[in-house]
Amino acid sequence: MSQVFADRRGRLRGRCAAAGSAAALVSRPANVRYLAGGSPPGSVLLIGAEDDVLLSPRAPGDDPTEGRVDEGLRQVVLPSAGGDPAVAAADLAQRSGADGLAVEEHHLSVARYRALGSAAPQLRLGDLGNAVEQERVVKDDDEITCLRIAAEITDQALGELLESILVGRTERHLALELERRLVDHGADGPAFPTSVATGPHSGRGGHRPTDRRVEEGDFLSVCLGADYRGYRCEIGRTFVIGTAPADWQVELYDLVFAAQRAAREALAPGTAYRDVDRAARQLLDAAGHGASLAPSLGHGVGLEIQEDPQLSPSAMGKLDACVPVTVEPGVHLPGRGGVRIDDTLVVRQEADGGPELLTITTKELLAL
Repeated sequence: MSQVFADRRGRLRGRCAAAGSAAALVSRPANVRYLAGGSPPGSVLLIGAEDDVLLSPRAPGDDPTEGRVDEGLRQVVLPSAGGDPAVAAADLAQRSGADGLAVEEHHLSVARYRALGSAAPQLRLGDLGNAVEQERVVKDDDEITCLRIAAEITDQALGELLESILVGRTERHLALELERRLVDHGADGPAFPTSVATGPHSGRGGHRPTDRRVEEGDFLSVCLGADYRGYRCEIGRTFVIGTAPADWQVELYDLVFAAQRAAREALAPGTAYRDVDRAARQLLDAAGHGASLAPSLGHGVGLEIQEDPQLSPSAMGKLDACVPVTVEPGVHLPGRGGVRIDDTLVVRQEADGGPELLTITTKELLAL
């Protein structure tokens, strides 16, 4: 893996050189991890003309959520009360003879940016922009393997929950149990706070679990994901509790399922982001539920649960192969509940079988 990280840093170095910057300072944690293999809290990465350095306020630990720093990368651990690693990196770049330093302005605070200028007044500060985020969009085989394993863990955790007794248990209890099962099956932790929504809460995006208890006849919608070696996936499913679903529940479920399927089938290299969103949105609009759909149908996943690309009506750009995304339409009827169906997929060429579905828990409307 050391060569993988070195190649990533090399591409960024070349990009900076072409833009006229002799060095770059990467401070956003997910970007540091992408380029260095690990990101101890507070660490920054200095990309130099010839040498790269990871500067940290403390030595890397054994916490799996921090990743494992590339052994081929030079590391500097600042002394106790050694100040801001970003400021130390700027000073190091200046002493190394660099005349320009590209920084992630979208991540640095104004105070921190000013501190860099004060510590290294001879450096010309420029904006690195979203250069690293853009590199992260298309995933390599190792990254997709981690996402597959994260999805397998997530499917296992959800499958086990569906075999247990649910009536009478609270949303909060079920969410905690799901997160425990993720870790039991090998996850480093949940990819994001697990959502369990019952009855009138069901179908809400990002619902925070409450002490409401599961009742017979409820819709139960869950959204969860595993973090495996830093890579995060997402799955969302909706079920009916205890009895055969009511007619309105079947009708609503079939509509959301059709919208999700249309969007999944639209995933192909060269398809505009907005066209994937439109495939689902037009079905919900026609049924009078367009207002229920979130501003974005889905998004990229990887080292963060919310990455580019965004599958939304205003998004610019087209899909590439080997880009993992979520497709997650939902409809919520106030006072009654609703349906959310969410999968993580990898965009593939049609010759390679089309989009690869990573989250495989059944999408049949089950009565639990």
